[in-house]
Amino acid sequence: MTILVRLNNVPARDRAELWRTVASEAYAPLDMRVDDAQTFRGQIRGQVFGELVVGEVTAGAHQACRTARLISRHETAPHYKLSMPVRGHCLVVQDGREALLGPADLAVYDTSRPYTVVFEDACQMLTLMFPQRNLRLPARGVASITATTVSGRHGVAALLSPMLVNMVSRMDEISTAQSLRLADNVVDLVTTMLAGELTEDINDTVAGQRSLLLRMKSFVEEHLDDADLSPAAVANWAHISTGYLHKLFRVEGTTVSRWIRERRLEHCRRDLTDPTLFGLPVSAVAARWGFVDAAHFSRLFKTTYGVPPREYRILSELNG
Repeated sequence: MTILVRLNNVPARDRAELWRTVASEAYAPLDMRVDDAQTFRGQIRGQVFGELVVGEVTAGAHQACRTARLISRHETAPHYKLSMPVRGHCLVVQDGREALLGPADLAVYDTSRPYTVVFEDACQMLTLMFPQRNLRLPARGVASITATTVSGRHGVAALLSPMLVNMVSRMDEISTAQSLRLADNVVDLVTTMLAGELTEDINDTVAGQRSLLLRMKSFVEEHLDDADLSPAAVANWAHISTGYLHKLFRVEGTTVSRWIRERRLEHCRRDLTDPTLFGLPVSAVAARWGFVDAAHFSRLFKTTYGVPPREYRILSELNG
């Protein structure tokens, strides 16, 4: 991992501002309050793998705030952040909730809404940050569990927490191709963990609808390679009407067809950046995810990502 900042030899008068600047560049614009600049020490290490930003923050007592003013002044793509201390404790505050995290505890929060992270004493914390569109969960559902403590000692979180520790400690041993696949696997595991948090109360009507929506999205993910995948096919699988299916997706601010298209495009994007698949024609990449019309796929891809798929692959090869 690359060391972004280390404050050991920085004059006390410059520490707080340097810490704020580097943390803002690594994550999102932040306000920073350092309790004692004379004694404050800190280090940020980070690495970018595809669209996943992996970080390690080691620091003394301080407070980082993502304020409404900063959000309005610096428009950035909405991301989710996940934090997990490996030594010491931290407090994550968002949406009226507070999550006090100890070693192996995890919490997710949203960079598009105000939040605060507090180190009340020395703490070493691992962080993940990734675009919200990569988390295949309803935004409204995730908003209900931000700044909520998830114990890393049970269930899926018990798989994720040691994986993060090992990933950070062995980051330099991982090749570019491996890191891209690993990033996708990590986000998938985070999705699975949070989905479990969303479906605890199955007797609640809203939770039941959310659970059904997640199951349908999982079905879609498993059948993206089927060119005949359609809203009707999803509704038939779920034993509901297509009208009710569309209603559930409207709550998400999208449509079934759009969601299927976006997930197919995202899988194509991943494959186009995978060095092990550079020999596979772009049309074959499109076909393996259900796009039978190569020209139509190319237009959709350019509209979504700004460049045609062939150019996107070339840029990935050059950057790799």
